Amino acid sequence: MIEALGIEKSFGTLKVLKGIDFRAAKAEVVSIMGASGAGKSTLLQILGTLSRPDAGTLTIDGTDVSRLNSNRLSAFRNKKIGFVFQFHHLLPEFTSTENVMMPALIAGRPEKEARTEAQRLLEELGLAERMSHKPSELSGGEQQRVAIARALVNSPSVLFADEPSGNLDTRTKDELHRLFFSLRDRYGQTIIIVTHDAGLAAMCDRTMLMQDGQFIGQDSGTK
Repeated sequence: MIEALGIEKSFGTLKVLKGIDFRAAKAEVVSIMGASGAGKSTLLQILGTLSRPDAGTLTIDGTDVSRLNSNRLSAFRNKKIGFVFQFHHLLPEFTSTENVMMPALIAGRPEKEARTEAQRLLEELGLAERMSHKPSELSGGEQQRVAIARALVNSPSVLFADEPSGNLDTRTKDELHRLFFSLRDRYGQTIIIVTHDAGLAAMCDRTMLMQDGQFIGQDSGTK
């Protein structure tokens, strides 16, 4: 599903990624761990096509995304990739349903279809009673589940999560962690998670450790 080869990235004179190779199979859940500054989030942004590498190639679901121009890359990202971040980035003036609908509307889906799919996902994620609530009326865990529904609304092939439970209490965090694996089992998505949480990493199919812009101690390929 994902093959990244020779990925390099620098910011000024600081080389953050030093020839990274990374592969993930369809429906595999991979965690990436490492100290702050190791390059985890930079790699995730490149794998998620939010940032372009200085060198290297990236293929997602059979498409060489490094060859796509900006417009085609944006369309590919909207259709094939979902994102969940530590800070959910929900739009405060919109309801849960409206927040989840946004990527579907951007993709050109009819409003009725987008609303139906958003409500289905929210119900599936236990938010049937929160569809008309705005983010300020939701708990942290509920906001993060809305963000996950938003990431899933276009049925992406890959879901990227950057410290998705970093701001949650222990009980809510555990529920969220189980949710990721339930989603994988139901939808068959490849899920890549950057985390400092050893418990979440232990649940994943594979964990890779980053240090100083490189993976250490693990093979870059799938099991």
